[in-house]
Amino acid sequence: MGFVTTRDGAVIFYKDWGGDGPPVLFSHGWPLNADVWDDQMDVVAENGFRGIAHDRRGHGRSTQTWYGNDMDTYADDLAQVMEALDLRDVTLVGHSTGGGEVARYIGRHGTSRVAKAVLLASVPPLMLKTPANPDGTPIDVFDAIREGVRAERSQFWRDLSETFFGANRPGNKVTQGNKDAFWLMGMQLGIKGALDCVRAFSETDFTEDLKKFDIPALVIHGDDDQIVPIDAAGRRSAEIIPDATLKVYQGAPHGLASVPGFKEQFNADLLAFLRS
Repeated sequence: MGFVTTRDGAVIFYKDWGGDGPPVLFSHGWPLNADVWDDQMDVVAENGFRGIAHDRRGHGRSTQTWYGNDMDTYADDLAQVMEALDLRDVTLVGHSTGGGEVARYIGRHGTSRVAKAVLLASVPPLMLKTPANPDGTPIDVFDAIREGVRAERSQFWRDLSETFFGANRPGNKVTQGNKDAFWLMGMQLGIKGALDCVRAFSETDFTEDLKKFDIPALVIHGDDDQIVPIDAAGRRSAEIIPDATLKVYQGAPHGLASVPGFKEQFNADLLAFLRS
């Protein structure tokens, strides 16, 4: 574990597991932190890869900055972590907001350090419903999220964990541990960072960033994602990225990488892609 200080003074926490194998850098979703990737970090490290995961600014153990909670700065922070650790031929793996971070990193910094990319239940190309994006999510939904964070964020995180993991679906395998971990990580996210990040993940258009992918990309999305619907996100991203493979997980929720059954499927697909 360690810290990287960014050019504007923010301190970014990261964990670094494994040896000197090919690096795999994980970017987490909102409102989580690097700990959500522990299962995948362990899998890649035990299979000869080097796993790195960081807490986005405002989240977890990183600085709760008042400014800079936007996608451009998140991507620049990611670049500075990669530079500080001198990561090369890295596979970038982003979940939800983290997928947007990965896309914006490639859009702003290119792929000179990147070998592959994985977008898991990710927000690109654009979540917000607009005249040009009629399949998007209405702004009222994001306003309600902000209202919930402001009103009583502890209960809001508990309520959100139900749909995040698909615990409201018949026959689901979501554990209380899944939901408790989600709540704990959410409570480590500062309110200012939480509110700003809602705008960042919902209103940022990543279309041009996706067009700049010149490396193989794996897009994975559950067709029962209640947070980031697959049609406007995963399916559309796979159409835009020049060299993308789309894998649709039947019945999978947004937080599929933590749910028993789906987690093992994702781990296997991730390893196969890393080895390809």
